[in-house]
Amino acid sequence: MRNRNYKLEAITPSTLVVGVDIAKEIQWVRFVNYRGLEIGKAIKFYNNKSGFDSILASIKSICKEKGFDNVIVGMEPTGHYWKPLANYLLIDEKEVVMVNPSHTKRAKELDDNSPTKNDKKDALTIAKLVQDGRYYEVYMPHDIFAELRVLTNTRNSVMRRRNAVKNTMTAVIDEYFPELVTVFKEPLKGKTSIQILKSCPFPALILELGVEGVLIEIRKAVKKTVGIKKATQLVETAKTSIGVNYGITSAKLRLELLIEELELLNRQLTKIEEAMDLALDVTGFKKVILSVPGIGVVTAASFLGEVGDPMRFESPRQISKMAGYNLIEDSSGKNKSGTVISKRGRKNLRNILYQMALSMVSVNPEIRVLYNYLKTRPNNPLKKKQALVVVAKKAITIIYNLIKKQSEYKAELVLGEFRKNQIKQAA
Repeated sequence: MRNRNYKLEAITPSTLVVGVDIAKEIQWVRFVNYRGLEIGKAIKFYNNKSGFDSILASIKSICKEKGFDNVIVGMEPTGHYWKPLANYLLIDEKEVVMVNPSHTKRAKELDDNSPTKNDKKDALTIAKLVQDGRYYEVYMPHDIFAELRVLTNTRNSVMRRRNAVKNTMTAVIDEYFPELVTVFKEPLKGKTSIQILKSCPFPALILELGVEGVLIEIRKAVKKTVGIKKATQLVETAKTSIGVNYGITSAKLRLELLIEELELLNRQLTKIEEAMDLALDVTGFKKVILSVPGIGVVTAASFLGEVGDPMRFESPRQISKMAGYNLIEDSSGKNKSGTVISKRGRKNLRNILYQMALSMVSVNPEIRVLYNYLKTRPNNPLKKKQALVVVAKKAITIIYNLIKKQSEYKAELVLGEFRKNQIKQAA
């Protein structure tokens, strides 16, 4: 993770800077030198092998003609469309960097004082941002961390679909049998409640079966002699339900299909998490990360999937910045609101760290002490979410140092002497 001075020094008179505006089908590319002077004309190429070959040939031709020894290619991370071109250029040993889309949006008015947007103009803006050192290096892992990244993204996708299915099921239940939650606290969990949703999810169907019929359905899922109390409660609740009584046949079919989809997604999640466990083992970091109370296989694998190899960073602070946890001042004129996290980073990584922090506060004694101190300290006590951000940053530091030293978690080393004295004085 290089600072801007280092980036500027990398752009020398022998460097050709290439700006590419990425789209689904047609890309535009423009070229500038280290002073930002444009070289040649804008070129349009297609998002396919022949298009990639043509642009690479153009880059090599300009380098030969103008005497450039180095090439740096900048682009915006537009959806997933940038990845094939970036991978193609990296294979040819070209340096590829990323430009923040918000920077492009702000900078493109500087030349012509016009907010006009077009792909041809954006390509030149991107090239000049790179020439000015306003870029960051692209990281495209090709090892076990690439596997973990794909698994993490796949799990996130399946989790989103599962949540959508659960929300739809809840909406159906709320419409037809809202009182079901008084019988089953979590209707979408548990073998008994799922069996009821499959066979007799609505009051009219429950009353039609009666207590004995409902009991038979319950025993299809739970092989026990008990269940009469739950069956009786279900029938009594159905008698006073305010749920709608139309479209029951179709609504039941809808629930059946949703349950099938939910069960499929649950099986897929199990398969993904088993693969994450195996991939985590291959990294060689599994034992040291899982030695931390509150960090499990899924969170550890997801963390590495988002971050990649932690040892490519010089310090844990750089990982915090990658997550968007770096502090920025939030003030204007006389209004002093203090500092807030920038959130200019990987949102998925922040979500993973937030879940990790919650778990660590719950089961990790040292982290719980730190968390409680942050919320109750005499000077500048933090709110719950603010304290969790500090815990998340602490988790990054712990993981980074454990991996660097290849040592397991030691509770006595988590809090330094200075922090221990602060906590002791506040007690």
